Amino acid sequence: MTTDELKAMVRDVPDFPVEGIIFKDLMPLIGHAEAFRSTIEHLAEWARPRDPDIILGAEARGFIFGGALAYELGCGFVPARKPGKLPWEKVRATYELEYGTDSLEIHADAIGPGARVIVLDDVLATGGTAHAKVELVERLGGEVVGALFVIELTFLDGRERLEGTDVHALISY
Repeated sequence: MTTDELKAMVRDVPDFPVEGIIFKDLMPLIGHAEAFRSTIEHLAEWARPRDPDIILGAEARGFIFGGALAYELGCGFVPARKPGKLPWEKVRATYELEYGTDSLEIHADAIGPGARVIVLDDVLATGGTAHAKVELVERLGGEVVGALFVIELTFLDGRERLEGTDVHALISY
């Protein structure tokens, strides 16, 4: 499927999670076998030449796309979780969202020094979540070889928070 066909499957949900936000719902795309497979193939086409050791994805949709992409590429997957969800020693980064603040944690031994990591998420909005993941990778000595997204909300200028990082999105709004 083309990226335009994939884009047509994204549903707008007004006033979610708060009033004034138009949420880009990827669940129709994820639930459609051909669209989901095509999305992973498009992501892999961009990611493969960067030769990642690890895909780092944040909950929840970052787990869906990240796990499938890691499988497709034959590399590892590291989950970035909300505080209190991981059972072992962890590192944390706090970031701002377009509608508040949040934090992510990963296990302190999840990324070794020199590991090549692609930071992946469903949506690049203000860049806060992605910047936090880049911070976590660098804090553990890994190398961010790219930041990859299914959707980019270009009007929110999230790329500015990722200056110096190779950024790619399949679909832009």
